[in-house]
Amino acid sequence: MAADTEFYDLLGVASNASDQELKSAYRKKAMQYHPDRNPGDAEAEAKFKALGEAYECLKDPQKRAAYDQYGKAAFEGGMGGGPGGPGGFSDIGDIFDTIFGGGGFGGQQRRGPARGADLRYDMEISLEDAFHGKSTEIDIDVSVVCDTCGGTGAEPGTSTRMCNLCSGTGKIRAQQGFFVVERTCPNCHGRGEVIESPCRTCGGEGRIDKTQTLKVDIPPGVDNGTRIRLSGKGEAGPHGASPGDLYIFIHIAKHALFEREGTALFTQVPISITTAALGGEIRIPGLDGDESVIRIPAGIQSGKQLHQRGAGMPVLQGRGRGDLVVQIDVETPTRLSSRQKELLREFQETETGDESPQSKGFFNRVKDFLG
Repeated sequence: MAADTEFYDLLGVASNASDQELKSAYRKKAMQYHPDRNPGDAEAEAKFKALGEAYECLKDPQKRAAYDQYGKAAFEGGMGGGPGGPGGFSDIGDIFDTIFGGGGFGGQQRRGPARGADLRYDMEISLEDAFHGKSTEIDIDVSVVCDTCGGTGAEPGTSTRMCNLCSGTGKIRAQQGFFVVERTCPNCHGRGEVIESPCRTCGGEGRIDKTQTLKVDIPPGVDNGTRIRLSGKGEAGPHGASPGDLYIFIHIAKHALFEREGTALFTQVPISITTAALGGEIRIPGLDGDESVIRIPAGIQSGKQLHQRGAGMPVLQGRGRGDLVVQIDVETPTRLSSRQKELLREFQETETGDESPQSKGFFNRVKDFLG
């Protein structure tokens, strides 16, 4: 049977790609299909999720080794008999045990419950907050260590005993053809010990649900999709296992004046035809409280972009700032007084065509075309 290369094909790399090549390919593809760049595009969103799944697998040496040998079936319990069944694996650890010699990756014995789950929290902040950074607090419902039993899952004053089914190893080993397959013990669920008197508060889980208030420090320069990791603030692990992590995903609210791309700030400014013709200056309020004075050269055209260096967003975890980019929109007046119309007619009578070289050039080409 041909090797499964779906994950590599998704990322557009060869099956022997280096870690750096995997990372570069993922970043490029993820940026292309990111939901923020493709709003309302269900196909792009599905592709973005598939790319994340592929990269999460291939960036981990253990998971990549399992995928290279067994394909996606390594993670779906599809090795002949389904999860826990004949020829099947109960979890990814069983596959690693088979590949790397029955003791987990590197020969270390896997025992005990898995760590708690990682959690995601989506936070919307203003562009001003992204510029300055901020400290805030969030309330989140999460599983925490049970205070009554201290995370053991056993009623206070009682103890646990060794699991008789697996003899305390947390694993059940079986011979399947050429393979020796280890499955998590169904009696103790990998702990190697059994609770005889479960804690009445948590029911033997060693954790309870609780609302926690957490402090979040947002650094200056964060952008849409920036991920802030709070180590150990995810779900508490069962029976005293280590907790997962909490990931804060940042979303920047739409701003009334500016649009952002990386560290650059963009704004579109309408100016009068007199300012466009004669030149002048405009003042743009900055997110830092200072004004940027933008000088308008005489004869500027609509669509021209003027740059003010160092007036954009700060570099995340770095030094310096991006640029402020001002796009000029020359506005044709729509409400003129009689005197203004009179002045414009006088100007029109004195026009030679040299004042507007683009218009003059166009109509000369029209004349040439008509012969």
